[in-house]
Amino acid sequence: MPVSELRTPSDGPHVVVVGAGFAGLAAVRRLAYAAERIPLRVTLVDRHNHHTFQPLIYQAATASLEPHSIGQNLRSELRGLPVELLYATVEDVDVEARRVHLVDDDPIAYDVLVLAAGAETASFGVEGVEEHAFPLKWLSQATRLREHLLATFERLDAAWLRSQAPGSDRTVPNADSTFVIAGAGPTGVELAGALAELIHRVIGRDHPGVRPEGTRVVLVEMGDDVLAPFQAESRRYVRDALEARGVEVRTGTAVEEVGVDFARLDDGEVIPTRTVVWTAGVQANPLASALGAEQTGGGRLVVDDDLRLAGRDDVFVVGDLAGATDGHGELLPQVAPVAIQQGRHAALQAVRHLRGRPTEPFHYHDKGQMVTIGRHAAVAELAGDRTLFGTPGWLAWLGLHLLTIAGFRNRMSTLLNWSYNYAAVDRAARLILPPADHER
Repeated sequence: MPVSELRTPSDGPHVVVVGAGFAGLAAVRRLAYAAERIPLRVTLVDRHNHHTFQPLIYQAATASLEPHSIGQNLRSELRGLPVELLYATVEDVDVEARRVHLVDDDPIAYDVLVLAAGAETASFGVEGVEEHAFPLKWLSQATRLREHLLATFERLDAAWLRSQAPGSDRTVPNADSTFVIAGAGPTGVELAGALAELIHRVIGRDHPGVRPEGTRVVLVEMGDDVLAPFQAESRRYVRDALEARGVEVRTGTAVEEVGVDFARLDDGEVIPTRTVVWTAGVQANPLASALGAEQTGGGRLVVDDDLRLAGRDDVFVVGDLAGATDGHGELLPQVAPVAIQQGRHAALQAVRHLRGRPTEPFHYHDKGQMVTIGRHAAVAELAGDRTLFGTPGWLAWLGLHLLTIAGFRNRMSTLLNWSYNYAAVDRAARLILPPADHER
């Protein structure tokens, strides 16, 4: 296609940002600020029309929050900013011709590219994961898991009502009432705690056919302990808190096969279950492989110390797609704080590059990490070697997440839902919404 047919910058150099996750949005906001001061065209491309607040996606899956509470429409989020938004899927990038190729649309020409395409669930080749397990990365997946869980509780209730008889036993777990979570990172741990709380505090009260003692929540981790990046004291606290809530924590073993009604562990144990949630890890977006550039752990792209793609001066890579390292040569974690700082840094360096100035290296400022297991139970490891446990950690977790959710409406909606859930000991988002063709 001739260059004249490409989308080309009409006023100043063109910076294209691919991906509207934490890194992409952080980059776009900084670029928009620069565009108000210098000639610059900024375009954001994403295959979704919304930004997802990933740290709370497990709450959408366990009926604590509606999906819209953690999903912010991009056009409303960027309203008033000098940013062009393109709802499209990127299939390839020609770094030599400086073109971003889209699915079913014309290419985009760029002067500087910021790749923030993120990561996707990694099955690691485990048999049956893609066919039978529930991933938890996108809002649509959270909604699908929520409806599966709620339908499962209804099915358990109906089965008990049909078979009521003197002495009928609801306390023996079966494949329907057993829930396996593969991966004990932050998402897996928080999901296990939320699911156990949902069953014990809400479902067990409203569904006579579901007895908490007749359900199992099994958290499986191939490593030696849960939450590997956390301190030993924090890991002990989290494990004790999960087990106190009835979660079975299995470490040092991994899921090696998932079937329609079972999960097989690598130690030979077969767990009857129709619900396996896969939070065992992620891999870089397939776009990383399509570039043909050097990759590192998890398929992430190798970058220079200023976050530029190795060997390129006009392509920056940020967030879960970037194989950036710390001062010890270890890959930085794929978490929101890293992504946000990288997005801001890449935007500043893109402007410096366009103005003919040397770029600066990226340094991650670790402000700590947090995880919650449920009400009044959390760990907050803060900067300065200070750690909060229990209620103080829980309040710190609530406050930080409430402040960082995109959009005022989302913050208010989340606060209202949390307040209701806490006061009523309930979950307001317990709706099963069948497909439209089912209604017809």
